[in-house]
Amino acid sequence: MVIGRDKEIVELNRLYSSHQAQFVAIYGRRRVGKTFLVDEVFKGRITIRHAGLSPVETDNKKDLLREQLRNFYYSLLRQGMKKSRIPSSWLEAFFLLETYLEKIDNGKRQLVFLDELPWMDTPRSGFMTALESFWNGWGCHRDNFMLVVCGSATSWMQDKLVNNHGGLYDRLTYEIKLSPFTLKECEQYFKAANVQMSRYDITQCYMSIGGIPYYLGYFQTGKSFAQNIDNMFFDAGARLTDEYDRLFTSVFTRPDDVKRIVECLSARNYGFTRNEISDITKLSNNGNLTKMLYALIASDFVVKFVPFGHSKREEYYKLVDPFCIFYIRFVLNNSKADKTFWIHNENTPVIVSWRGIAFENVCLSHIKQIKHALGIDGVASSQSSWALKGDDEHKGAQIDLLIDRADHVLNLCEMKFYSDDFTVDKDYYRKLQYRQKLLSDRLPKRTAIHQTLVTTYGLKYNEYSGIFQNVVTLEDLFAI
Repeated sequence: MVIGRDKEIVELNRLYSSHQAQFVAIYGRRRVGKTFLVDEVFKGRITIRHAGLSPVETDNKKDLLREQLRNFYYSLLRQGMKKSRIPSSWLEAFFLLETYLEKIDNGKRQLVFLDELPWMDTPRSGFMTALESFWNGWGCHRDNFMLVVCGSATSWMQDKLVNNHGGLYDRLTYEIKLSPFTLKECEQYFKAANVQMSRYDITQCYMSIGGIPYYLGYFQTGKSFAQNIDNMFFDAGARLTDEYDRLFTSVFTRPDDVKRIVECLSARNYGFTRNEISDITKLSNNGNLTKMLYALIASDFVVKFVPFGHSKREEYYKLVDPFCIFYIRFVLNNSKADKTFWIHNENTPVIVSWRGIAFENVCLSHIKQIKHALGIDGVASSQSSWALKGDDEHKGAQIDLLIDRADHVLNLCEMKFYSDDFTVDKDYYRKLQYRQKLLSDRLPKRTAIHQTLVTTYGLKYNEYSGIFQNVVTLEDLFAI
């Protein structure tokens, strides 16, 4: 059973049923469900499938090309091709594939699925030249042929296929960037798996691992959120203990440097400028840093933004991947052998503080749902954050979500994760007033500020609650 992915399923079936050659690229963060989607949509209809060898698992790293070619040849043998000899180049390997497909061609759709394509493109292998020759010289001329390729190295997929300026320029017939599940889709997944969990705890799941189907699959029925987190991260032999290193080693060409950037960004929720990243990590502020930041953005680990009211040259980079944030905060340097760490500490200040920040990131990944709840789906808008450093005269202020609307309204969003209705007291009321004044002094006079609360269950009404003109709850975040 496939949860979500409705649009993708419709499009993939439409492309399969067409009477034209198709070249489809599917990419997205590791573990997001790319292979599962292809397997389920095309169950029983894949003619040839092959998966590149992981550079992490390959023993003979000095001769990756030969190992990849051998693996490709064995895939063809397993799927019916007669023995010949192991190809010595990718041009020869794709020629073997062409020859075999011609031999078994009965006029029906032939679908070739190449999984983890970036792994096959080893240094100086000539892989891209051979792939171009395969598609341009053979595949695109066969109306019953369909090539589907997948890859977790999103920047590679975008550079080499989607935005290719060479022989594969504008050759893709369709592309899919597969995103993590939304809260609603996580809820659907748990229901299908018979894992009983409240929306409050599903939101905590999202805070800790994001909407990644592979990770959701480790949640066990009959166990609480805290028990599942301990089993996945802190118990002896926990399933996700090594996942952090694998994420980077299997996708990025300079995994250790990329991890340094990620761990730098994890230190401040607001994010850092490029110069700050270079200074903290001691990585040179050059083209290599550009490539690594681009790769992190392409894989949805990091977002780049310009704070509200700043120039485009003042770009910030913010870590948004929930799994990385959680792992760095609680697992990476946790030397304590407490198998029930989460159960023993879930009400401590450090975890309560984490929930507040993590909920803000959940909200930022559900902007569509927030805008729908505010009734502004059709209003052009952009979102950003804003910060003002304090000085001798004024206290500083930071707002993590501003929705700037074309109808001259600015939603100033407060995000609060509470186990009950949120209460505004006198001190908090004054804080909100102060921040609104600071912001209004820097806005055009025609712009109205709407204080907006995004919280779990709602707002407790009292003499101060009227400062919020809009309230968005979990019901809204789970709505679409």
